[in-house]
Amino acid sequence: MKIHPLITTTQDLTALVSRMADHDFVAVDTEFMRENSYWPDLCLLQIATVDEAAAIDPKAEGIDLAPLLELLVDNHDVLKVFHAGGQDLEIIHNLTDKVPNPLFDTQIAAMALGYGEQIGYSNLVESVLGHNLDKGARFTDWSRRPLDKRQIDYAIADVTHLAEIFPRLVKKLIKTGRGAWLDEEMERLADPSSFAFPAEDAWKRLKLPSRNPAVLGRLKALAGWRESEARNKNLPRGRIIKDDTLNELASHPPKTQDDLGKVRGLSAGWRNNDIGARLMSALAKAQPLEADDLPSREPRRPGLTKDAALVSDLLKLLLKIRAKESGVAPKLIARSDELESLAAGVRDQLNILSGWRFEEFGRDALDLVEGRLAFATENGKLKLSRIAGDSGTGQEV
Repeated sequence: MKIHPLITTTQDLTALVSRMADHDFVAVDTEFMRENSYWPDLCLLQIATVDEAAAIDPKAEGIDLAPLLELLVDNHDVLKVFHAGGQDLEIIHNLTDKVPNPLFDTQIAAMALGYGEQIGYSNLVESVLGHNLDKGARFTDWSRRPLDKRQIDYAIADVTHLAEIFPRLVKKLIKTGRGAWLDEEMERLADPSSFAFPAEDAWKRLKLPSRNPAVLGRLKALAGWRESEARNKNLPRGRIIKDDTLNELASHPPKTQDDLGKVRGLSAGWRNNDIGARLMSALAKAQPLEADDLPSREPRRPGLTKDAALVSDLLKLLLKIRAKESGVAPKLIARSDELESLAAGVRDQLNILSGWRFEEFGRDALDLVEGRLAFATENGKLKLSRIAGDSGTGQEV
């Protein structure tokens, strides 16, 4: 595989993209900084095919990333391959308002192939290729220039290995017949709503202090205000105001701006500065949430009786057994809230009761809940028994 020098000009980037557009897939990775900002600061973008690889410097003077971005989000003939690509996709979405499509995430694929849940890139490289990655540059400040050769080589290695891993995972997926299992997960990953949401919906991502409509109305107003402040100033949300402080203000709102100086988590200057005034303005406009907007008491989770809670525990044990047998990460098959819902009597709109999940786990889970499957021990070992009719006899499964 040919490794190019760091690309710093639009001309070289255009030529690279033109060649890569003829391939079936490209492996993609980014290096960024976001410790001190709301928006991730793209510092390096790496891309590879089976023939060549390069790192592109988005901070190079005069470089236009348009050809590369067009390949990533508008060329639907080329598959884009990432590993744990959530933050990479966020960066690309911030630049284009689009998500790369079609896409493939090797971390998700690895879950279907028995590599465990959320396997790290270096561990996947070692498992699939037998290579140990050089981790010496992982704490690089990627925003500083110039980058030395070791840093660039470290960054490019992320996509050169990815370009080797991807075809091997695809072969295993075809061999095991599990390729279609990933469609739903890839669609979820590519959902633009994961990366863009209105500031007024920011409160929905917080741990709610109460279900009181007035408190939640104030929290909605304050969270939306903070989100706008963070975006406009390009600062992390917590740098504006911490979540705990936000909840405290919503639960016990100050009567005057001067009272902000007494709030733990705010500096005394808030009692008379502009940001304090904007906070008070947001509070003044807050309205109690309407009944239809109130969150459910237990989002996505039904109430569990003591017996149903025990059934839920048995389902988790069954999931562990079936996942081990099939070599699939339990998290890919079912979530805990789905098991609790099934135990509580829910049957509609559960992923585990349709498609491949039903075949791998859902059928047995339903049989366990409805008394057609039971756990037993024999010679100190756990086994599953199928209940045969009303006779009470069992058949080992």
